[in-house]
Amino acid sequence: MADKSSVTEPTSKQAAKAELKKLREQQKVDKKKRKTNKKAKGEGFFARIKQVFTMTRAHDPNIVWWMLLAALVTFAVAFVLVTLLLNWITGLLVATPFALLAAMIVMNRRAEKAAFARIEGRPGAAAAALNTLRRGWVVSEEPIAMDAKTQDAVFRVVGKPGVILVTEGPPARVKKMVEKTRKRLRPVLRNEVPIVVVQSGRAGNHQVPLPKLTKHLKKLDKKLTKHEVHEIERRLSALPISQPPIPKGVDPFRSRPDRKALRG
Repeated sequence: MADKSSVTEPTSKQAAKAELKKLREQQKVDKKKRKTNKKAKGEGFFARIKQVFTMTRAHDPNIVWWMLLAALVTFAVAFVLVTLLLNWITGLLVATPFALLAAMIVMNRRAEKAAFARIEGRPGAAAAALNTLRRGWVVSEEPIAMDAKTQDAVFRVVGKPGVILVTEGPPARVKKMVEKTRKRLRPVLRNEVPIVVVQSGRAGNHQVPLPKLTKHLKKLDKKLTKHEVHEIERRLSALPISQPPIPKGVDPFRSRPDRKALRG
């Protein structure tokens, strides 16, 4: 009996040591993976900042000067205030991150304007701007009315101001399309829900430029509650949308006629 216990005891110790060794190796591998992931995330973050800066600078060459001005003014104000209250070392430590933050805010604002400037005037630009709306707004992904020839479109937004029809195209040309859309929605909404028409563009005095579109919608008078917004969207989602006479997902500018069908 003594021989059996002496044989099994070293074996169990060896197995425990082997398991411990495997566990340590696995921990080392996991640690290396975490380090690699952190580096990859850092590179991705700085790469995105570089990409945004390059895109913004191509449209706004003065972006560097605006960022420097914001950083210097913020640094000076924060440094003076903290130095007067505490000391100059603390002022330096506090003012530096605030200066960098101010420069980043300026870059983000300029980048947003540059992005809107690139897409303004193109079909679907209003939809791209409306998609920046956050909670409390329901935006239709596809236009609820569209003219295939002129590319004029009407997009639907549901929020606390009511049902908002955002048009894309000259006001005189989209007027008939808006009236048809209004008549189609009125039986579903009844008279309790206001229908507001907002014209996007820069041609007319009553049009709202693309960069100011979301701000204009947020400034409209609130008529509905959060619960009523969801209820109206539920009603409208059951309403069939008149699809434009082009296949979904096809770019109208790149679509070409079938030459074989034209020949007969």
